[in-house]
Amino acid sequence: ALAWDPAAEEKAAAAVEAFRRADPEIQRFLQAAYGYAVFPEITKGAIGIGGAVGEGTVFAGGKAVGSSSMTQVTLGLQLGGQTYREIIFFKDEPALARFKRGNYEVTAGASAVAVEPGASLTADYDAGVAIFTMTTGGLMFEASVGGQKFTFEPR
Repeated sequence: ALAWDPAAEEKAAAAVEAFRRADPEIQRFLQAAYGYAVFPEITKGAIGIGGAVGEGTVFAGGKAVGSSSMTQVTLGLQLGGQTYREIIFFKDEPALARFKRGNYEVTAGASAVAVEPGASLTADYDAGVAIFTMTTGGLMFEASVGGQKFTFEPR
């Protein structure tokens, strides 16, 4: 079980603001989504086999409703290390409910939108979920969100 981190909401708010600055159009997702999960820092590294970990906060109705932990193991051609932010938007209550059941996994074919000005204009939900990422440091030859697994701990 994850311990509730009082600073987590502040880190999440700062991450959301960074996404807004990079692409103001992301506001339409923030306003329309039933809920969202914010991961202010995901650390990823790889030499052939890769791994990533991150801690996040889950919001619904404008309030933090829990915390989440993300892990990912990837295979294939990949090299390097990076840190990045990630927001997962849930279009409706059933999409968020699937995430909150725990052991949620992003399918191998899933893709994320790399945030830059205007990037969210053409973005849309896939199976009730939209994923956005923003690199904060490092260089990595590979950028998949497929295989990410999430836990959920209610607040």
